[in-house]
Amino acid sequence: MSLSIGIVGLPNVGKSTLFNALTKAQNAESANYAFCTIEPNKAVVPVPDGRLDVLAGLVNPQRIQNSTVDFVDIAGLVAGASKGEGLGNKFLANIRETQAILHVVRCFDDDDVIHVANSVDPLRDIEIIETELILADVQVLENRLARMEKMVKGDKTLAPRIEGAKKLLSHLDQGLPASTFAEGSKALDELLAELRLITSKNVIYCANVDEAGVAGDNSYVRSVRALAEERGAEFVKISAKMEEELVGLDDADYQDFLQSYGIEEPGLDQIIRTGFHTLGLISYFTAGEKEVRAWTIHDGDKAPQAAGVIHTDFERGFIRAEIIGYDQFVKFGSESKCRGEGVLRVEGKEYVMKDGDVVHFLFNV
Repeated sequence: MSLSIGIVGLPNVGKSTLFNALTKAQNAESANYAFCTIEPNKAVVPVPDGRLDVLAGLVNPQRIQNSTVDFVDIAGLVAGASKGEGLGNKFLANIRETQAILHVVRCFDDDDVIHVANSVDPLRDIEIIETELILADVQVLENRLARMEKMVKGDKTLAPRIEGAKKLLSHLDQGLPASTFAEGSKALDELLAELRLITSKNVIYCANVDEAGVAGDNSYVRSVRALAEERGAEFVKISAKMEEELVGLDDADYQDFLQSYGIEEPGLDQIIRTGFHTLGLISYFTAGEKEVRAWTIHDGDKAPQAAGVIHTDFERGFIRAEIIGYDQFVKFGSESKCRGEGVLRVEGKEYVMKDGDVVHFLFNV
């Protein structure tokens, strides 16, 4: 399982620059992901986690494998996209499969970068995009509703789905996202799982600033941050242009660059970390001579589910898990020493995984 994030926004807000930075990060690490299929609109980026390097320093494996996050980019949306204006609506299907939405908003003035509305107004821009996403979801729901109403005579079990879909459609018609619809039911939940409505996903608002806006918040950034807080959504501030320049620098130049702007955490790292938090994801590790690797699971997953992320056979034939906490592993330096010190725990099917667990699964084939 990997985190997947769809990138949306108006044209010329920095989406392409941000995606170029992501793609460069992907290309720099591509040797580690020999089996991933990289499409023109997708970047498969390693999840930064310093704990992997620490574990590798202790275990000395043949390779290190990070978790990954998939970023899916679509063409910039414009007002009327849901009715065929511009190119964006043709690509909306690409982000229906993603788990979260990164909404990139321009928060800088630059006469050399044309704005489609001829002025910078982040809240107006957000409203345009969100309206188009809602209208796109309305089309999907109306099409499914029409099919279900034709089929209900021969399948009465569709009636609860139809009832729920009509209520949700009324909600969307009021300009409200699916994520704020509170009248859920089992039948509707099943339908939503199939439809994967874009406005049902968690949103991360991303304020894109120029270099002058990195150190402090301008009025544009403050307005987007306030909106995110009001909606209980996540917020990040980045300079997409700066992120593109950072990729490919050696470690020394990279750190000097960050320090010169007073940046504690690169924007791409912020986005990935925020995505993990938004979706309730954590990482556990496997550590052996062949490989030290991070695996992504949901916070609250039990040991068999975590094993299933490696291979479905691991979950099906799960027997037990040998667990060492990350801090304990680092303290004693090896699995054998942890075993000797009594800090290696044997856990069963009901064990709830913790972030940073170093795990060895035992299973029947």
